[in-house]
Amino acid sequence: QVQLQESGPGLVKPSQTLSLTCTVSGDSITTAYRYWTWIRQPPGKGLEWIGNIGASASTYYSPSLKSRTSISRDTSKNQFTLQLSSVTPEDSAVYYCARSLFSGAIAAALAPGAYWGQGTQVTVSS
Repeated sequence: QVQLQESGPGLVKPSQTLSLTCTVSGDSITTAYRYWTWIRQPPGKGLEWIGNIGASASTYYSPSLKSRTSISRDTSKNQFTLQLSSVTPEDSAVYYCARSLFSGAIAAALAPGAYWGQGTQVTVSS
């Protein structure tokens, strides 16, 4: 069974870099036709696709967040990581990692074969 678990600090100061790690079990992040995704949901708002990293390590980012986002991976630990720089309180959200079988933003993460972590709350505040 595929499982994903987010980890990282729950509180980040404005202007700093948010860093979250997703640990994957039951699948390999280097398996073909896998896209490892970060999604967030601010309070009272809908899901927002942040970006993903494919099995070949190709990355795709939301245009609105691209300038501040970096997704990388550690194949030895079967983990992938999100870094979001220059955060503001508007970046406060529940952050989810997910696996999808194709690259297609939110739709892919909601399609059959997708798996999600339980989510982790990140608050940006001084």
